[in-house]
Amino acid sequence: MAALALTSVVMFTACEDDRDSNPTLIQPTSFVLNTPEYSNSTIDLAKSSALGLTWSQPQYTADNAPVNATYEIQMSPTNSWNVTLAQQEADETGATVADYVVFDETTQLCNSTVNVSELAKSLNQILQYEEETVPATQDLYFRVRSFIKDAAGNEYHSILSNVVKLTAIPYYVELKDADIELWWLIGGDICDGSWGSDFGKCVIPMQPVDGYEYDKKNGTGDITWTGYLAGNGFKLRGDMNDGWATQWGQGDAFGSFVKNDGGSGNITVPAAGYYTITLNTASDKLTIVDAGISPTVFTSMCISGDFNGWGDTEMTPAFTFGGAVNHDWYATVTLDGTQGIKFKEAGSWDYNTGGSQNARSDGFWGYGNNNGDNLYPEAGTYIVVYNDITRYYRFIKQ
Repeated sequence: MAALALTSVVMFTACEDDRDSNPTLIQPTSFVLNTPEYSNSTIDLAKSSALGLTWSQPQYTADNAPVNATYEIQMSPTNSWNVTLAQQEADETGATVADYVVFDETTQLCNSTVNVSELAKSLNQILQYEEETVPATQDLYFRVRSFIKDAAGNEYHSILSNVVKLTAIPYYVELKDADIELWWLIGGDICDGSWGSDFGKCVIPMQPVDGYEYDKKNGTGDITWTGYLAGNGFKLRGDMNDGWATQWGQGDAFGSFVKNDGGSGNITVPAAGYYTITLNTASDKLTIVDAGISPTVFTSMCISGDFNGWGDTEMTPAFTFGGAVNHDWYATVTLDGTQGIKFKEAGSWDYNTGGSQNARSDGFWGYGNNNGDNLYPEAGTYIVVYNDITRYYRFIKQ
């Protein structure tokens, strides 16, 4: 039988219209998850975007009056329903093994869709596929849970539907969190002030917030940068290769910021000084505030490690425009995977930074502590950026 690719399956089988009444609730005894018309086909997950499901409303009142029930969809690849994927992820010991997933999105209609990319990832998390062990087909068992939720979020009268079996062609999913979404700073106040696109020389990336919980699926959340702005204007760019399609600029005045508006002005701070820029990439909120700091200004910053006998390899100052006060540095280093390194001021160990390594698809990042642990990058050549105010470092593998 040919595999079926489902791209936009939406069923409009909603519950009955709500009524302006306050019925007495009873505990339902059953309700039906309908068998989809495509159940006799094998679903190609790699070529599908959504699976549509419909169900009947449980009888929550004696006269079958409609109520605002909430529904969640669950899936198991084995028809076992003992441990949720959320419980597995919450167990840091790794001892808990999930056998089903509860999808995050809920509805008060009697129909919904399951995002196939989320479904495919959940399958990989539960069954722990290796790339070479993905089966040709995989059974999928679905059921729906219905419950009533009060204003305080308490749940009552929970009931599970019957189970419906589907068959799919799965695919391998790399099981890791999405990279944190990082934007770039560019403009007259940034680096050499040229508005060019050369990394380090013309643009620098913003920084993750240490300890912040980012969206694991898309990497959105707060990102930041702290440094000196002279009032020459700058912008934020989301992608240095998209022709300015993604950008933040200034609206009518400083404090009014607009996204993806090609006619926006350059962001210009009201007075030269130290500022903290914060962008929440989930809510699209940009703030720029006085940092209220007077940090040490270093005339040089170095990388030191096994690769240079723990000597001083000077980094290049990023901010070199007229009137610049620099706190960002960059360099290119090649390491063999066994060499420890740190950041330090030239000729002294009074200021030296080491610490932890947070993985990205293109390398790693972290925030250092004075006299912290050595960093041990994997073998390779890296462009390295460092901010001596926040002690943020990022290693980008070339």
